[in-house]
Amino acid sequence: MKLSSNSLKNAHFKFNMFSKSTSKKKPNLIEDPIMQLFIRIAVPSSIGTVFMTLYNVVDTYFAGKISAEALAALAQTFPLYFIIIALGVGLSIGTTSLIANALGEKKTKKASYYLAQSIILAIIASVIVSLIGINLGPSIILIMNDSFVTMRLSMDYLNIIFLGSIFVFIQMTVNSSLSAIGDTKSNRNVLIVSFFLNIVLNPLFIFGYGFIPAMGIKGIAFSTIVSQALGTVYIIYKATKIELGKYLYLNCFKPKIKILIDLLKQGVPASIGMMMISVGIFIILFFIGQYGDLALAGYGTAIRYEQLYLLPVLGLNIAVLSMVSQNFGAKQLNRVKEIYNKAILFGCTFMFFSGFIIYFSAETAVSFFTNNKEVIKYGTTYLQITALMEPIYPIFFISNALIQGLKKANVVMYLTLGRMVVLPVIVLWYLIFYLESSFEFVFWGLLIINWLYGIFVLLFSINLLKRQTQNISLAKSSV
Repeated sequence: MKLSSNSLKNAHFKFNMFSKSTSKKKPNLIEDPIMQLFIRIAVPSSIGTVFMTLYNVVDTYFAGKISAEALAALAQTFPLYFIIIALGVGLSIGTTSLIANALGEKKTKKASYYLAQSIILAIIASVIVSLIGINLGPSIILIMNDSFVTMRLSMDYLNIIFLGSIFVFIQMTVNSSLSAIGDTKSNRNVLIVSFFLNIVLNPLFIFGYGFIPAMGIKGIAFSTIVSQALGTVYIIYKATKIELGKYLYLNCFKPKIKILIDLLKQGVPASIGMMMISVGIFIILFFIGQYGDLALAGYGTAIRYEQLYLLPVLGLNIAVLSMVSQNFGAKQLNRVKEIYNKAILFGCTFMFFSGFIIYFSAETAVSFFTNNKEVIKYGTTYLQITALMEPIYPIFFISNALIQGLKKANVVMYLTLGRMVVLPVIVLWYLIFYLESSFEFVFWGLLIINWLYGIFVLLFSINLLKRQTQNISLAKSSV
């Protein structure tokens, strides 16, 4: 049977129209197939996070071009810089959860109020963080490492970062409205552009050119603030184009005590939980600092490389948070279970194979950043031990997203406190100061902690889901 040319043209036209309509169709987090949603939400998020990590790699690379001291100084700023990230991400996670929950309940106006009030909290948080960070930063860094040279370099970087933190907070908070509806592409675009911009701005500000003076490590911070400011403008523009943007009246920005309390109940525990990660990294850096600046440089360089492999899991984490939140709001607990189970299976399988790559590429990866043999040795040692930890990491990220989506933010905070602070302090103090163990035993201790705690978190999350399902079933039967 032959088709006429007109029939072929019509068929081709209809196919193109169908393709365009399906590609532009917004994801439905309550009805679309779960694996399809993982791809649509997690993949753009993961790509964006790849460029965010590569952004940090660029910073590390250029810090190494300044000096080994600058490389160590940048590594030890991470716990303090992470406080900004922790508060911003915590507020963003809480806001995403509440907005997605409201959308699942078909309450769009309520969701827009959550967004507007979260912006108020973001501005307040940026002011508080800047004041505390600038004044207490030097003392905190000297606790990790008593070198005044690296402390001064660290604060040259951090003072600029703290002053520009308002862009970080507002960008993350506004982006939560996009994450809640499954739009991770907008933030991906910001991160990609920021990466390429950083490649240009870092050497320009660090070494100077024309009327721009050479700033050294300060130039890395200036590059970050410029990128964040431009990204904030774009994210705000994208947020005004979604359905929530239609209800963002001036009245929404007047403080609403009940909504602010709801945001704080979700955002503060999430922020504290994230800050416990920062405290945990501070603790690890404290113990590593006992072995000298080169050990710090090796560890700080190695984790930049390791983070590349965690990016798909972080993207999956964002997908799980938005999907669980909306489906929990819509009272679809069976679908929540399916989301969690599939995310765990995919995440752990991916990181199992990633561990092999990390182990065998460890020395080559660290050598890319520095030619200092001691730094390479320390970094390689860390990567080859942490390769055995990789398969357990997805359980922490995905379980935290599940628990946050179920509006149990306090639980995430307590779980993170145990894993990142309490157990490392006890175990590492015993290994290093009591047994006087060598450098690698820091990470053998962490390996044991993470595997035992990961199994506990998995069982806890499964049991929590079971209880939530029973509660909803009882509520329905009593109606």
